[in-house]
Amino acid sequence: MSEIDPPRRSRLIVLAGPTAVGKGTVAAEVRRHHPEVWISVSVTTRKPRPGEENGVHYWFVSDEEFDALAERGDLLESAVVHGVNRYGTPRGPVDLAPASGHPAMLEIDLQGARQVRETMPEALFVFLKPPSREELERRLVGRGTETASERARRLETARVELAAESEFDVTVVNHEVHAAAEELVALMMVDAPDLS
Repeated sequence: MSEIDPPRRSRLIVLAGPTAVGKGTVAAEVRRHHPEVWISVSVTTRKPRPGEENGVHYWFVSDEEFDALAERGDLLESAVVHGVNRYGTPRGPVDLAPASGHPAMLEIDLQGARQVRETMPEALFVFLKPPSREELERRLVGRGTETASERARRLETARVELAAESEFDVTVVNHEVHAAAEELVALMMVDAPDLS
């Protein structure tokens, strides 16, 4: 790059989709094979699942800590998911990421994606879709991390979330995790519009 070339801006990808579609798994695959991609780490009030690390998978916070972040305006978006736990995206790192020139991605729920669209319409909104409704149900039941009542609540949420596909710019079908991750990374390599 010559001295007169402006720094490259990469487009922010906002990845959302129904519960149990594999958003976290696809994001982990991107992280594993493409360390140059910056991926936002959300805050949540839910308890960690086995194997989840604070600051890697999520920032696990108390309800009081979440309230303080929201009151200070430190969250780009926040939502109550499945009627129980709160999730949010820290604003500061997201504001800095696209200008750094590194590919960047938010992996969030549908409610959060809608909020981000209001403040960052220049982002590319990607809907991660299961190969079929039956496969989504199989994945949710198969992971075995929720009680029967939690699974039922998540399945109902997923049915509603699947109907939101038309709100997104692009759909990626999660037939296979590595292929879905590579498709996302390819989308990140398109230069973002310069809105300055």
